[in-house]
Parts: sequence; structure tokens; C-alpha cells
Amino acid sequence: MSDAEQIVYLNGAFLPMGEAKVPVLDRGFIYGDGVYEVIPVYHRAPFRMSHHLKRLQYSLDGIRLANPMDDDAWDAPVRELVARQPFDDQSVYLQVTRGVAKRDHAFPKGARPTVFMMSNPLPLPSREQVERGVAVVTADDNRWHRCDLKTTSLLGNVLMRQRAADLDAVETVMFRDGWLTEASASNVLIVRGGTIVAPPKDHQILPGITYDATIEFAREAGMPMEIRPVRREEALSADEMWLSSSTKEVLAITTLDGKPFGSGVPGPVFRRMYAAFQAHKPAASRRA
Repeated sequence: MSDAEQIVYLNGAFLPMGEAKVPVLDRGFIYGDGVYEVIPVYHRAPFRMSHHLKRLQYSLDGIRLANPMDDDAWDAPVRELVARQPFDDQSVYLQVTRGVAKRDHAFPKGARPTVFMMSNPLPLPSREQVERGVAVVTADDNRWHRCDLKTTSLLGNVLMRQRAADLDAVETVMFRDGWLTEASASNVLIVRGGTIVAPPKDHQILPGITYDATIEFAREAGMPMEIRPVRREEALSADEMWLSSSTKEVLAITTLDGKPFGSGVPGPVFRRMYAAFQAHKPAASRRA
């Protein structure tokens, strides 16, 4: 199946991607005026979808855009979209914009939100990434101060992700005024003395669904856990550092700014967490 033939959802209709059209005056195109979610799907079962829909509502409230559907109304088209794809493990992208209106910065009156969804194969971490860890670079976090909203205005994150790509790394870990925030498309956690430490959720970081799952799974497994601010110096001298996101699940950082980090291999706490994460996935999608 070509990309043009892939079935997507647009404003209540399922149709081939090649036939899906959005007007050029859509505020998502003109201003990046919208929000989005990415929902992982394991063996055709959406993972923690209610959590993603709750965050979608939070983001919509944050940009003062009414939700065009309630949770029950979202559920059916998401599941139908999943069912129409030829692959089992998927990544559902869901986007809501403020709709089509004459270009003007102020919110238009009477504009109808544009709702778009597509699904692609879920790019799960490779076995090599899990077993050997991944490389990251660091940078100062110079993005806006509402990083808790999952908006489509992502240029700051795009530039940070490109910085990593330019340096053959998978992510850029960011610090604002000397404090750990997050990475360009992932949350960041550290381990010190066997204790997992996560920066608190505030306006500086995205409230990650996988971040929440990691904390939940750690507590279920009896792993020591703290949620508190993390200074740059503490992060850079930690025993372990991890990335978490819907597509990365949880990955150990073993190279930072071109140098080995920690022991240079995924640590023992990461291995426990990775096993716990896999145990919570549908059986058909678990990895040993």
C-alpha cells in the first residue's frame, strides 16, 4: 500500500490519504494553531487511550479551543482507523486545529475545528537500542513557557531534534536555567543510588503519558522513586539516565555529548523498568 492509498480520518470521513484535503487558510497551516496526540497501539489495542484523551482535553483547554468530541465519540473513529490499517502495532496521530478562517491572529468566531487522524507502523526501539542504549546531546532549553501543552507549534522542538540528528544522536536533553526539563520529543528521568528521579510536571515539560506509566510501573514493582527538580550537575553525574515516550517506551542513555555516560551500558534499574514496561503491554507485543 502506498502512502496515498493509506486510509486516514478527516472531519468525520475515512478516505485515502491522497484524497484528504485541508484548505490553505486552516489555522493549523497558517499559525500552527492546534493540538495533537500520538497514541501507541499494540496488537491493534490502543495503549492508555483514556490518558491520551485526557491530555488532549488539557491541551485544548490550554489554547481555549472546544473539544469537537467527547471521549466516547473519539473512541470509535480511533478504533476504526486502527482496524483499517494492514499492520498490528501502530502509532495513531490525532490533530485538532482551530479550523478555517481569514488570516488574523485573534481567534475567529464560528470557525469549525479541523479533526485529522492517521496511523503508521509503530517504530519500536530496536533490540540494539535496548541492549546497548542510545546517544544524546545536551542544549539550553530556549522554548516557550507552555511546554505542558501538546501543540502543533513545534519549531522549538524541531530545531532541538535536528541538533541531535546533526550529531548522530537520537535526542537532545535540555536544561533551563540549570535545571533538567526534557528532551525534544521525550521525557527524561535519572537514577541515583538506585532511586529513580523524575522532574515534576509543570509548564516546562510535557506531561508524558509514558512518563506517568513509568512512574506507575516503578511504584508497582517497589522501585524507589522521587519526583523533584533535578539540577544539571546532578543529572550529568547520575548513575543512569533514561528517555521515555510513546514511541521510545523507555530507553537508556549510554552516550552523552559524545562521551560514555554512567557505566556506558544500560544499568540494572533500567533493565528492571524495561521488563516492567514490557509486562504491561499486550502479550502479543511483548519483547523478552
